[in-house]
Amino acid sequence: MAASTQEVLDHHLQAFGEGDLEAILKDYNEDSILCTQDGVLEGLHEIKPLFESFFAEFAKPGASFGMDHQTVRGELAFIVWHAESADRHFDLGTDTFIIRDGKIVAQTFAAKTTEKS
Repeated sequence: MAASTQEVLDHHLQAFGEGDLEAILKDYNEDSILCTQDGVLEGLHEIKPLFESFFAEFAKPGASFGMDHQTVRGELAFIVWHAESADRHFDLGTDTFIIRDGKIVAQTFAAKTTEKS
């Protein structure tokens, strides 16, 4: 039985918080797409480097993450968040997920960031 939308989202957020690359990639499959401000990533081989860079950034001391809003309806999950890393303020972040058969099949990600001086 496939995990529910809420279960996949919870796993995804936990894996992100732990910086667990292997666990977070299990939420996707080779057909997954992730739309960002910089373009569309398709499949695990294109999605993996994005998370590698996020995990490297958030592994530095002083990083924090806060959830501002979360909605789950059917196959749709939507989150709004803010964060801080050693290098940037994430003033506003948002992700939308389409989760089907226990996998994130499509995701959008956007963030307004401010570089620290």
